[in-house]
Amino acid sequence: MLYIVPTPIGNLEDITFRAIRILKEVGLILAEDTRNSGKLLRHFDIETPMRSHHAHNEHASLSSLIDALSSGQEMALISDAGTPGISDPGFLLIRECLRHDIPVQCLPGATAFVPALVNSGLPCDKFHFEGFLPHKKGRQTRLKYLATLPVSFVLYESPFRLVKCLEQLAEHCGSERQACVCREISKLHEETARGTVAELITHFGKKKVKGEIVVVVSGATAL
Repeated sequence: MLYIVPTPIGNLEDITFRAIRILKEVGLILAEDTRNSGKLLRHFDIETPMRSHHAHNEHASLSSLIDALSSGQEMALISDAGTPGISDPGFLLIRECLRHDIPVQCLPGATAFVPALVNSGLPCDKFHFEGFLPHKKGRQTRLKYLATLPVSFVLYESPFRLVKCLEQLAEHCGSERQACVCREISKLHEETARGTVAELITHFGKKKVKGEIVVVVSGATAL
């Protein structure tokens, strides 16, 4: 069995009782960064061995992990924060497990875009999750596409590129399009800024932006 275990994106109290139990019971934890995850495990007195599993080694380690899982070992996959597979490593291993008839269970839990979307106050009965935009090639094409969507859409962005991203959204979606920027969700300095894209450019252009960023933009036909 492979368990996909979401971990807190900020406040450690966001982890579930079930997640803690699974992490204690499995034989091995696959962690995106063992140093970062080690802090979480120590906090909850979890002594399960860890092994590094990230974007740079997941192809090379895939075969040995499948062999171990096929032989009966139970593992848990975690990322640095949130749900593995959502803009984090996980998809390749999950797909390979399913190809080899290895059971996979994904626990419900923390992920950044859901609280950002709900807290934005923008329509969220239907939405589009884009994740990270390409840095260069294909970025303008994606922005042009997103600008036409009739539903709210969600982006992940680096704090260093936030203002530039908002300026590009103003160019393609219009400066009066309603949007929301959520920063450092579930952390000490959590911030939610709502308004037009132009207002958000002014707000974040006045200060040095830090932390994890989620941008929610209203759809083209939103009232």
